[in-house]
Amino acid sequence: MRTMVATFTSPASTYFVRSCSMRENHDQLKQPGNTGIRTNGSFRSPIKVETLSQIAATTSTTLGQAVTIDKNCLRQNIPTKKQLVDPHRQGLITEGGVGYRQTVVIRSYEVGADKTATLESILNLLQETALNHVWMSGLLGDGFGATHGMVRNDLIWVVSRMQVLIDYYPIWGEVVEIDTWVGASGKNGMRRDWLIRSQATGHIFARATSTWVMMNRKTRRLSKMPEEVRAEVAPWFIEKQAIKEDAQEKIVKLDKEAKYMNSDLKPKRSDLDMNQHVNNVKYVRWMLETIPDQILEGHQLSSITLEYRRECGSSDIVQSLCEPEDDEILHGVVEPDYCTNLLNGLSSEIINGSGVLSYLEQRPSRYTHLLQIKGEKQNDEIVRGRTTWKRKIVTKPFST
Repeated sequence: MRTMVATFTSPASTYFVRSCSMRENHDQLKQPGNTGIRTNGSFRSPIKVETLSQIAATTSTTLGQAVTIDKNCLRQNIPTKKQLVDPHRQGLITEGGVGYRQTVVIRSYEVGADKTATLESILNLLQETALNHVWMSGLLGDGFGATHGMVRNDLIWVVSRMQVLIDYYPIWGEVVEIDTWVGASGKNGMRRDWLIRSQATGHIFARATSTWVMMNRKTRRLSKMPEEVRAEVAPWFIEKQAIKEDAQEKIVKLDKEAKYMNSDLKPKRSDLDMNQHVNNVKYVRWMLETIPDQILEGHQLSSITLEYRRECGSSDIVQSLCEPEDDEILHGVVEPDYCTNLLNGLSSEIINGSGVLSYLEQRPSRYTHLLQIKGEKQNDEIVRGRTTWKRKIVTKPFST
């Protein structure tokens, strides 16, 4: 059993309480005068109380991670070598040494009123596992997922496109596995994909894919990938896709005539990430606030696609626009294939006796979104989006 260290501070000095290993405790108990302690009926062996200098003398490097000590606490520095297993994060390297898998328990603060994980929680888990993947690679610099070469060139990662498909939402207390890996996207970009599955049954809950490009941290302009950065990340690229797209469907730009609108949204300091711009999960929250209540209450989001145009800062005023794509059918502004599929579906339902109303109730609802920064002369786009919603289903744990 590993030695665990806790700390407390007195006015005079700092002490560390170290719980001993099972073997160490057993050896101590054999010494004369040592007695065990019973707490709530359970046997507990003695603990050691050590000063800062004593702990400093015995602390060593573990799992390739350098451990340093300051006056107040022990801090675990960013690893400089590749790790295969991270017991603290329940993570391990997969895919022949280049992929990453993390086991996660859905916590109470990650679920909504229906006891299923919220979309924001899922997006946060995707972001966390991506960063942990870079952490274990040994490439992480002092930036938000940036490599050492990126830090030297004042570069940061920014997401340009993201798509998430959700078949089932994990429930509170469910154990899931999240796989993530990276691949090339053109000459200067990187693709990152994810799979979320039930640990118990292997059922796929969600799939996600994203495209990332580099931005200069100082000028805030997009940048080409330097060769030293390419040399760092290219060995981790694999040819594997969580979502296969033959052709990316274009998201139209909304205007001030959009049916739903939420203006004067102001970022809070807590919305900023380590790159000093609004985190992309906040964008999704602003988008969903414009969805009608009857859709939110009776439906669940089954897919979301985001196309990022520019970053949003703490001083920007944001406007959220939303337009249902069903209205476009009435106005004839819709792609021919979509109309054909709709008519074929109607014909099938009528033939089967279900009727038009039944078909329309079961057909997924789609909404187009736009977040933009309000300006005196013109509004600058932040992100375009599309969401698809399907009727809520009763969520039950999968049987084994």
